[in-house]
Amino acid sequence: MQTPDFQGFAAETASLSEWLGYLEALHPTEIDLGLDRLRKVADRLGATSLPCKVVTVAGTNGKGSTVALLESVLRAGGYQTGCYTSPHFLSYNERITLDGKPVTDTLICNAFAQIEKARGDISLTYFEFGTLAALLIFAEQNVDVAILEVGLGGRLDAVNLIDADISVVTTIALDHESWLGSDIEQIGREKAGIFRKGRPAIIGSEKMVPSVRETAKALGCSSIDQLGQQYRWQKADKGWNWQQLNAAGEVELQYLALPELSLPVDNAATVLQVIRHLGLSLPAQAIYQGLASAQLTGRMQRIGRFLLDVAHNPHAANYVVQRLPEVSGKRVALLGMLDDKDIESVLDVVAPYFDVWYLAQLDSPRATDVQRIESHLSAKGCVNIRSFGSVSSALSSALQETDDQDLIFVFGSFYTVADVLAEKKRLTT
Repeated sequence: MQTPDFQGFAAETASLSEWLGYLEALHPTEIDLGLDRLRKVADRLGATSLPCKVVTVAGTNGKGSTVALLESVLRAGGYQTGCYTSPHFLSYNERITLDGKPVTDTLICNAFAQIEKARGDISLTYFEFGTLAALLIFAEQNVDVAILEVGLGGRLDAVNLIDADISVVTTIALDHESWLGSDIEQIGREKAGIFRKGRPAIIGSEKMVPSVRETAKALGCSSIDQLGQQYRWQKADKGWNWQQLNAAGEVELQYLALPELSLPVDNAATVLQVIRHLGLSLPAQAIYQGLASAQLTGRMQRIGRFLLDVAHNPHAANYVVQRLPEVSGKRVALLGMLDDKDIESVLDVVAPYFDVWYLAQLDSPRATDVQRIESHLSAKGCVNIRSFGSVSSALSSALQETDDQDLIFVFGSFYTVADVLAEKKRLTT
C-alpha cells in the first residue's frame, strides 16, 4: 500500500479541516477493531480512565436517543455533561459536546496535537483519534458525567477502553454484518462486552437475545436490570408512567404522567434506570423537564413538510413507519442507502407506506446503486419511482413537486439525512 504523503502538515498550526484530512489518510483502514494500539497511546496520555462518572451505551438502534435523553435530564439537574457520539451530520464538532454544545475547533485541535505527539509510530484510525480527543477534553473540562456512545460493536470498540460505571445495551438486531457477522447471539455477546465486573448492566429492550444477559452474568456485573423485568413503563391517560420493581415484582419507585416524547419511550425508561444507579441527586422536576426538552438530530425530526430519520436497518425501519404522522396529502419517500445494509429487508418493511419515491445516489464509496433500490421497489408493486444522481437533485425535485399538505420522509442513511440538512441550510442562507 502506498504511504500517504503528509508533507507540509504541521500539527501545531493545523486547522480542524486539515487535521481531519490528515486523519482520514493516516491509517490503512477506516475500521480496525481492537484496543491494543489504542491502549498504548492512552497509557502515554494518561487517558485510560476519567475522573467522573461514565456511562457507555451500545446497541444496534436507540444509542443516540438514549445518550440525548440522559444528557438532557442530567443537564436539567445542573450537572455538566460530556457526550461522545458518531457519526456527525454537518460538523465534526457535533461528535464531542459539553453541556449539549459542540466543542470548539481549538479544543479538538489541541487534543489531536497531544495525541499525535504521544502516539509515536503507532497508527490510529480516524475514530480512535476522535475517541482519545473526547477523553482528553472531558478530563480537562472536569465534566460531572461522561456519556460515551459505542461506534461499532462493543467489546473491541475504542470507547470500551474506559471502564464505565454503568453500561447500557439498548437493542440487538442485524446491522454492520460485514464486521459483526450474521449470528445474532454473537452480536449480542460483542455488544455486551462493554459490561464490567462489579458494575451495573442495563438492558434496554424487553426482547433481548439471551447472550446479552448471559455475558453480563459471566462478567460478574453487580446487577442486571432489563426493561420489563427490573423496570417498566406503561401508557397513561396523560403521557406515560415509569416504575422500578423489586425482586418480588413490586413497585418500589415510580414517576407518573411523564411527558410525551418524540424519541422512543423504551430509551427514556432505560435512562431513568441509569439515573437510579448513578447516585446523583436529581429532583423529579429535572427528570420531567429533561425528558420533555430532549432532542436529537435525524431521529423523527420534523422540519416543515420534512420528517428525517437515519433508519437504515429493518428493526429501525419498522419502528419509524409505525409512527408516521397522518397527512392530508401524499407520503413521499426520499431514500438513499449504503450497499452493506440489508436493503431488501428494509424496503420490504417500508414499501406499503409511501405514494411517491425519490431515490438518491449517495456520495460514498459504500453507497448502493439506486437501480438496486428501484428494481426491488418495482417488484414490490411500487409506482411513481424516480431516481437521481444525488441527494441534492432528489431534494430539489421533491420540493418543486410537493406542497405543505404532503410529508417528505428522508431516511435510509446518516448520509441521506446529512445531505438534506446541508442542502436545506444552504438554501436558507
